[in-house]
Amino acid sequence: MANMSLNKHPMPEQDPQVRATNFKEVALGYTPDIAREEAERCLHCKNAPCVTGCPVNVPIPDFIDRLKAGDAEGAYRTIKSQNALPAICGRVCPQETQCESKCVRGIKGEPVAIGRLERFAADTAMAAGAARAETAPHTGKKAAVIGSGPAGLTCAGELAKAGWDVTIYEALHTAGGVLVYGIPEFRLPKELVRREIHFLEEMGVKIITNAVAGKAFTVDELLEDGYDAVFIGSGAGLPNFQKIPGESLCGVYSANEFLTRLNLMKAYTFPEHDTPIKVGSRVAVIGGGNVAMDAARCAKRLGAEVSIVYRRSEAEMPARKEEVHHAREEGIDFRMLTAPTEILGDENGFVNGMNCIRMELGEPDERGRRRPVPVAGSEYCLPVETVIVAIGNSPNPLIKKTTPDLPTEKWGGIQADENGRTGKKNVYAGGDAVTGAATVILAMGAGKKAAAAILADHP
Repeated sequence: MANMSLNKHPMPEQDPQVRATNFKEVALGYTPDIAREEAERCLHCKNAPCVTGCPVNVPIPDFIDRLKAGDAEGAYRTIKSQNALPAICGRVCPQETQCESKCVRGIKGEPVAIGRLERFAADTAMAAGAARAETAPHTGKKAAVIGSGPAGLTCAGELAKAGWDVTIYEALHTAGGVLVYGIPEFRLPKELVRREIHFLEEMGVKIITNAVAGKAFTVDELLEDGYDAVFIGSGAGLPNFQKIPGESLCGVYSANEFLTRLNLMKAYTFPEHDTPIKVGSRVAVIGGGNVAMDAARCAKRLGAEVSIVYRRSEAEMPARKEEVHHAREEGIDFRMLTAPTEILGDENGFVNGMNCIRMELGEPDERGRRRPVPVAGSEYCLPVETVIVAIGNSPNPLIKKTTPDLPTEKWGGIQADENGRTGKKNVYAGGDAVTGAATVILAMGAGKKAAAAILADHP
């Protein structure tokens, strides 16, 4: 019998006061009993509207049916048939605006907790030693994948399953892209990422690290080396700044550098690891997206008093509601309708404050969002010792510079159609390198579409 409760089962979590002092995972995961009870809320609709909201088309009702039967490994295999990284997506995918937003149960109550059930299935199956995906016989075709983030990993996995010889080229010393350098341990344990990458390696995917596209090699050189196709999934790792006075002071970080030091280089364990980081007692994070939330919550765990400074209202914040909720619970101060105008420094060149001005929302901009307008006479100084800028990123410019016949957008993104085909023969692209910074699951969807296009173009 279906569970007709109007509310999804809450996710067990660390207490906010405790978790704000450690980097352990916040969400503790469903138990088998909770998972089965939540799975019973699914009506297994014939037209499966939830699937239309999934960028990688996971057969959601089918995997939930396996959970109803107590078969977590079967549920995992069902998810894995379409989603290369289920344990990761179950944690960081914005289900509330995708699959869960289409759930019929959400019409009169809360939708089924699809993301939490996906996480449960993946965690349970992986803990039981879930087997790698089956691969087709080798075709003799080979592909180079630039970037080991979600787009690159997904594209590589799809091609490997089809029998292609795949090599991933990663700029950093560790594979995983944004999954390892950008998302904090308390949201996405890095051991999970390592295990997902290991599954790909078991399928025959080779990974070469410390290989910067545009320096260690060019796209043309890969094609000359005999690769039948090249997929560019290099992400958007070049940080944007506001171009206000004081951004070159000591104590100003891009969110990329700050999070990389913490997540990839484990600065929070210093001196156990070699990379130190200093934030002082007061930190301002500029921005309102998930990256801003991650940076703020990391700074809080380093012992700082943290303020989020965002020029629009909370209703316009692009961050997931869950991340905003967690940040508030952990004591982050939100300064809405506030914009920085200048970062101040002392005589030694270190940050010692940030001038701000209050804003109000005016007429809508070209994207339909009301434009923030300064309020005359509302300037004030926010005392801080560290400023973290989290207002977005741009793609790697080296690929554009070293591949002059690869069509790109004015803002730096690679031009590609909805299936990842670029204007350069045998070169495909997807994820943040094409769209600018977006979500993990959208990047995965782009990698999957590009793999399908590669297979179609090289039968």
